[in-house]
Amino acid sequence: MTAPGAEDAAPRVPLDWRTRSLIALGGVLIRLLGRTWRVTTHGRDARRRPGAHDGAVVYTLWHGQMLPLLWKHTVRTGVLVSEHKDGEIITRILEQFGMFGVRGSSSRGGTRALLEAVRIVKGGTPMAFTPDGPRGPRHSFAPGALILAHRAAVPIVTITAHIDRAWRLGSWDALELPKPFAKITVLYGVPRLVVGDDVRAIAARTAEFTAYMHEDRATVDALALNGRVPTRSAG
Repeated sequence: MTAPGAEDAAPRVPLDWRTRSLIALGGVLIRLLGRTWRVTTHGRDARRRPGAHDGAVVYTLWHGQMLPLLWKHTVRTGVLVSEHKDGEIITRILEQFGMFGVRGSSSRGGTRALLEAVRIVKGGTPMAFTPDGPRGPRHSFAPGALILAHRAAVPIVTITAHIDRAWRLGSWDALELPKPFAKITVLYGVPRLVVGDDVRAIAARTAEFTAYMHEDRATVDALALNGRVPTRSAG
């Protein structure tokens, strides 16, 4: 079934046959490699706990961990991607794994993409943001995901991962490609509502949500290494 907005969220951009062939081959190779990964997931049902939000959410994940995280993310989800040619490539890769692209970025098509994303989330389909994408700086948190969550009145759910063995590319995001038979530990964070009086107040909370991402990364590292969540001091 087509997700709300999927049919017009990502207008097609022509690609030459070599690029299309590489995308198809890459999808096959990722599926073959992914079948060897040993994935443990924590917190997947956090948003379904009593009293938690039961509808769509906005997921945030670092750009460099997009591949292993979306591989095991079985919920059909829209992903914000660039309007450039590389965005079309990413969109077609996402489609091979049951996702769909919403085209736009902070530099091009941002307002239209945000309105489309709000419509999709309000229709019950989650959206995923890489807040440090599409071009960095790495692990910076742009406010787009927060503004979307606020306007759609849904919480943010972070997704972080620990990968015990991975190739890391020399790109700005240090893209992680787990090696064969890698152990991957994935953590879905607790739902966090984005509260503020206006867009400026919401955008000012990026440092807070950056800290949440880093805290959740420390938690998933601890879960992977010793099976326990680290103890944090009160306050």
